Amino acid sequence: MDAPDKDEKSKMQYSAQAASPVVNGDVKLTIGKHALTATGLFDVAEIPYAKVESIEYANFTTTLKTEEGVFVFSRLGNLAQTFYDELCDYYNKAMLRAFFIFSKHLGWATCEYRYEDYAKGSNSKTPLKIFDTCIVAQPPNIGARRIPLCFMTGMDKKDQDIIIKLDRGETYTFSKLGLDTTPFVNTTEKQIRALREKTIGVIREIDPSLTMAQASQVAKFTPEGVSAPMGQLASIAPSFAAAVEEKISKSRAAEYYNMFKELVDPAKIWVGFKKNDLYQGDSGSKSEDKPDPYLFWMIAPSPNGQFAAVEFAVQPGETAATFVYRTGGDFNKTAAQLNRTLEAITFKRDVIRLTDEELLKPEYADYYMASKRTESLKYIRANFAARIIHHSPESWKSKLIETWGQ
Repeated sequence: MDAPDKDEKSKMQYSAQAASPVVNGDVKLTIGKHALTATGLFDVAEIPYAKVESIEYANFTTTLKTEEGVFVFSRLGNLAQTFYDELCDYYNKAMLRAFFIFSKHLGWATCEYRYEDYAKGSNSKTPLKIFDTCIVAQPPNIGARRIPLCFMTGMDKKDQDIIIKLDRGETYTFSKLGLDTTPFVNTTEKQIRALREKTIGVIREIDPSLTMAQASQVAKFTPEGVSAPMGQLASIAPSFAAAVEEKISKSRAAEYYNMFKELVDPAKIWVGFKKNDLYQGDSGSKSEDKPDPYLFWMIAPSPNGQFAAVEFAVQPGETAATFVYRTGGDFNKTAAQLNRTLEAITFKRDVIRLTDEELLKPEYADYYMASKRTESLKYIRANFAARIIHHSPESWKSKLIETWGQ
């Protein structure tokens, strides 16, 4: 995560009247990459986007509702709308960083938007963008969502509505797209197919003996390579499960995966995989210095089902550690939430291990913003139990058993 860039800011400086808990009266407003700054004669307020819950505009006045109070800016003259639009643009860019999106969108529209997931809400005139792995609804408030394509189970078109359903029961409804309706649907469907074909390609690369039907079935349980129980994979395609284990045996997680199998039923261990973008083939360098061709991770249940241990096959130069989470007795739910989280944060492990205090540091502002808008990440962070460093296999095993027994 990059440190806040104090140099990237709007070319405009706006004059306004402020009413807030920090600064009041005449102020100069500067829109920056990570925050809005209001400078009065004697006081200065820096308002990080990470703590902004909504930006509203009415009667030529912009109102920011934040975790630390309400900030009202009025008397901007004929620049009132310009200020609001530019502030929303910077806020939306911060939101995309929080969703770990750094590519260009493939399509966009403006619509009315309703969501029913861990919360319920609606917004009018919501910007909607399609990216290679997700759809992003970007109202300038806490209702913004990253909607992962790989977990979609349905896309219904009814009258003027497009209703998207995800595998955990969430629904997102987009209305009144007008002429953008057909292009939006076509682009979304194209990306869903592309992601599925990509997953099938990796699956058949791991196990070339699979038929297309077998690979397609495996892909249903491992969209984008997210983890699934080894027992389930073995029941669909025994050769694929064997191929995965063979490749894990050549990875940097081999020894720890074998110890997992000694501690718990191997069929209950969830395994995920991903093509390693850093792998350049056989470069001739020493094997210990070469990235693995695939990234693997495992989620193992404790014998009593109260904990889930997550192990990553790290790459050269990375510190190996096992993350342990409380399950509340529902291991499968926790494993599914881990799948959602890891896909959402593009496997940036810092996001799931940082303490709440660390998350408040300025350099982690985007992570903090993500934690407030991604329910699975919020769930996983709330249930963090321990981080076990790989000092040695023996000490690791002892500490894991100790943690599981708590």
